[in-house]
Amino acid sequence: MPNPIFENMLSRYEIRTKDDYTNALHEVMQQTALAGLYRGGFFNHAAFYGGTCLRIFYGLQRFSEDMDFSLLQADECFRLENYFDAIIAEFQLLGRDIIITRKEKKTQTNVKSAFLKDNTEIYNLAFTTEKNVKIKIEVDTQPPVNFLTEHKLLLFPFSFMVRCYTLPDLYAGKMHALLFRAWKSRVKGRDWYDFEWYIRNNIALNFKHLQKRVEQINSIKNEDFPRSIFQNMLKEKILKTDINLVKNDVRPFIKNPSEMDIWTTDYFLQLVDMINFKNIKI
Repeated sequence: MPNPIFENMLSRYEIRTKDDYTNALHEVMQQTALAGLYRGGFFNHAAFYGGTCLRIFYGLQRFSEDMDFSLLQADECFRLENYFDAIIAEFQLLGRDIIITRKEKKTQTNVKSAFLKDNTEIYNLAFTTEKNVKIKIEVDTQPPVNFLTEHKLLLFPFSFMVRCYTLPDLYAGKMHALLFRAWKSRVKGRDWYDFEWYIRNNIALNFKHLQKRVEQINSIKNEDFPRSIFQNMLKEKILKTDINLVKNDVRPFIKNPSEMDIWTTDYFLQLVDMINFKNIKI
């Protein structure tokens, strides 16, 4: 039987639909995994980033599935397996048993996406009793430079600190994902939801970090990727994207779908002109 802490963590969510339950369970799993990584000393060497980080620590009003981490310094010898026991033990403290399996990448994997690279380790974490409910963990072992981190407090399942990318650097990672994510037949509308959030909250974009990501992952030199080129590429991406597909991807992860009523091609084109390029000191 799950212990009271696990049930208390779930009870903090309003659960009315199947999507509500799945989202809540994912987030409780994510928080528990973070706790295990913390106990194992993982955040001495790595930082949390991506949409799940934005959701848990910075107030993004949409749920997320996967967990993305970046080493603080490049280390090809890093192995996430060294932290498996700490993650498993944390779930066992809450009365839950999990399995962690390495996801082998197929030979045809395109490594030019925002999160998947040759030196990225990918794992799946699932309950032994609910194997269809799982989260993916990715660790970038060769991270781009020019990013800052900060420690953010999480209160469940106990009080602990998680090293996270700062908002301007999270923003840079999201813009890289929005531009270069290599999904052939799908649109990840959650990227677009996050983009709107950054604009709405007037977050400054660490453009230098974005340039480093583009240079390292996409082999585009900084001088070939100035702000004007970035904004033009973003607008071209918007013009080629079916906004209905964007909405359909986001819908299961938010409470109030009506907030997307204003979403049109023109709406997102105007958001591009509102990007805050305030200088960020590294």
